[in-house]
Amino acid sequence: MAYPETAIVADGKFPDHPVPVGYLLNAKRVVCCDGAADSVVEFGLEPFAIVGDCDSVHKKIAEKYSDRIFRISEQENNDLTKAVHWCHEREYNSIVILGATGKREDHTLGNISLLVEYAKLLNVRMITDSGILIPILKRSKIESVKGQQVSVFSIDPETSITSEGLKYPLKKMKLKNWWQATLNEAEGSFFELDFQGGPLIVYLKFTD
Repeated sequence: MAYPETAIVADGKFPDHPVPVGYLLNAKRVVCCDGAADSVVEFGLEPFAIVGDCDSVHKKIAEKYSDRIFRISEQENNDLTKAVHWCHEREYNSIVILGATGKREDHTLGNISLLVEYAKLLNVRMITDSGILIPILKRSKIESVKGQQVSVFSIDPETSITSEGLKYPLKKMKLKNWWQATLNEAEGSFFELDFQGGPLIVYLKFTD
């Protein structure tokens, strides 16, 4: 498995599934969103950078790692977006996002939706304790496992989607609600999505 060099850890539920933990342990650099630095240090790793308004970092952590704190006080973006932009500005353009779900549903939905914006800047995936979320900007072939559960979400309800390699085919389907293309299933080692319109987000459940 090829691991991205940069892991961004958001201040949601800290990962405990072996897959996201593996990404964390194999990252060359760990960039923490604000208070996530506390969890990363408690886990036994050192943050490469701590990015955000930094109002949630424990005082002792902030003092110990004062040389790698990057305070960005503007409130137009959340801390995760600030961390992604910070990485992009330094050409750390292959990243995995961890800890972005699991505490608050509003933060979870917001973070997932932002994936398509991040994908316009760099190569990104979000790994949770149950699966992988992949933003798709153009026709794509996606690696899978036979029987793996797959869900497809459309940002734009007017996007027309056609699939190959899924148990329940999508044929120029427009998704008017988020549930409509959930709980599908891969038929082999990959499937393809072709679409006209806005970007998609694909969820692949871990097969365990």
